Amino acid sequence: MKQIILDTSKVYDFIPEKQIFNQAKAAESANLTLENGSGKGSDFLGWVHLPSSLTEDALSETQETADMLRAECDVIIVIGIGGSYLGARAVIDALLGSFDNLSNKKPLIVYAGHQIGEDYLHELSVFLKGKSFGIINISKSGTTTEPALAFRLLRIQLENAIGIAGAQKRIVAITDRARGALRTLATQEGYKTFVIPDDVGGRFSVLTPVGLLPIAVAGINVRQLVAGALEMEKSTGAAVPFTQNPAEIYAAVRNELYKQGKKIEILTNFNSKLHYVAEWWKQLFGESEGKENKGIFNAAVDFTTDLHSMGQWIQEGERTIFETVLSVAQSRYHVEVSKDEANLDGLNYLAGKRVDYINKMAELGTQQAHIAGGVPNIRIEIPELNEYYLGQLLYFFERACGISGYLLEVNPFDQPGVEAYKKNMFALLGKPVN
Repeated sequence: MKQIILDTSKVYDFIPEKQIFNQAKAAESANLTLENGSGKGSDFLGWVHLPSSLTEDALSETQETADMLRAECDVIIVIGIGGSYLGARAVIDALLGSFDNLSNKKPLIVYAGHQIGEDYLHELSVFLKGKSFGIINISKSGTTTEPALAFRLLRIQLENAIGIAGAQKRIVAITDRARGALRTLATQEGYKTFVIPDDVGGRFSVLTPVGLLPIAVAGINVRQLVAGALEMEKSTGAAVPFTQNPAEIYAAVRNELYKQGKKIEILTNFNSKLHYVAEWWKQLFGESEGKENKGIFNAAVDFTTDLHSMGQWIQEGERTIFETVLSVAQSRYHVEVSKDEANLDGLNYLAGKRVDYINKMAELGTQQAHIAGGVPNIRIEIPELNEYYLGQLLYFFERACGISGYLLEVNPFDQPGVEAYKKNMFALLGKPVN
């Protein structure tokens, strides 16, 4: 099997290659810190060897539960926020057909608990009437406002529709092993449960049941996803030399760019199916590094769409940015431009060419323009969009994020700032103080 390819050569016009490779020892040390658990946040390093520690029994249990939900339900609601749903949605949106959710293909996967939206919840409730639906509720505590609110409303709707006993069979809780409101409720009601490991934080949890169960329910091969992640675990381990270790190189490059005043990293994709991969990436790096008044600001754009909006700013705006481009080498389907005798649209010069070739030329032309405009460019090539290579990509970013956080000298595995808005919101809502 092939592997994703990291190309940093288009950075060297901005930072000499030697300067980046001078960071080899620091990057290797940071990676070793991940391996031996000697750094900040060491209680949350269960993800580091997660691909190699997943057992066949665990994967079989996940698949069996997914098969049960697929057989029973026309619609599955995945309830969660942040890392509790972004990883699953990233994989599902990347691998399902673009119009599957508009067709009669079952089950339909929808999401709730990722926002506080009264209209959204009302419209979802109306949509579910008369449909056979099930719920995957993902929350370590069971009290996070957004998912807890959605679950309360949807659980009651399900119980009213098919009775408490019927609802108990169609609700799966992914939560803490022993504590929390959701664990208590799941035990009382007899829901099928999966455990969120104590040593895996939400944004690193895509290869736990948090991500694997919804992905399996969507009909995606989770074993291949894990196999790809396992390959990348081996390729980015602390024993792999810096010159051959893509996670260490990526972490070193982005930190050197940051030191040179490149404060914003824009993750760019030329395939719209990667939109939620970028959303997952934004949380992964933003929540891991944005602390102690430090950290690269993470943004994302979908090209070529956003070349007609943000493209102007990227080309000629303040030079505080660099790009990391996700490129898919081989598309899944083959579509050629046909010839039109009238040629009113002037596209006959493209006749016989594949749409993917046109897209690749747009990608290359954009890269050339942005580099000429002063934007350093990192490129990650994915051989094709499938489970195996997405597993590689997700683990690559996780490993690089841990290394990068340690190079920045922050704790990549906590998120103290997230509590600030909650404290104010609870006070405004009059939540009782325990």
